[in-house]
Amino acid sequence: MWSGTVRVRTGVLELNGAIGTAAPHAHRTVQVVIARAGELVLADAHGTERRARAALIPPHVEHAIVSGAPGGALVLVDPDLAAGQRLTEFTADDIDSWIRAANTVAGDPKWFREGRFQGTADSGPPPRRHPAVTRAVALSRTRLDSGPLRLSDVARAVDLSESRLSHLFTAELGLPFRPYIRWLRILRAIDLVAAGHTLTAAAHGAGFADSSHLNRVCHRMFGIAPSDSRGIRWIVEPIP
Repeated sequence: MWSGTVRVRTGVLELNGAIGTAAPHAHRTVQVVIARAGELVLADAHGTERRARAALIPPHVEHAIVSGAPGGALVLVDPDLAAGQRLTEFTADDIDSWIRAANTVAGDPKWFREGRFQGTADSGPPPRRHPAVTRAVALSRTRLDSGPLRLSDVARAVDLSESRLSHLFTAELGLPFRPYIRWLRILRAIDLVAAGHTLTAAAHGAGFADSSHLNRVCHRMFGIAPSDSRGIRWIVEPIP
């Protein structure tokens, strides 16, 4: 059974605790799963199983956790993040490559230190942000529950062209506009659920049509939905 603490920040979901089983599925994030006690049994789309202490699974590749571990970590990284792109370069579709890649990454302090994922850690002071990006982020947060957020509308509101704002978003926030807004919505919904709101109220408060829409988006991103996550403590870290 899955349990423990999940920390979520823009582009990254990180669980530390018990690793449960998972039926065959695929999702759009890059996954690193590590057993700190015992071993995992993993399977690929062909049903090939391997025992391993860790695996690095690329996006959109079917996999299953046949047997979990009482202690470990699972990290899901958006492939549009620089860290997600670098992780994807380590691995391939076959199960043996997942294990080889994870053995490289899991022992590297640039990626993991004291049990926490470091792949997106900033090594220096935060860069100075373009004023229009600051305004665009603030505007996007206030409009999350107001329906679709379009780059063209936000660009017009901050007096920039779409192409210029799109470039600045990727350069300064690490994600293109649409994935960034998707993460903002997910983080808002998780924050509301953690504060005691119902799934339906959290979905509406984050701009999803309903709880089913929220569950579908989360399942597509992570392979797990808020409705499946009893026994997990959620922490939303500060949003840049």
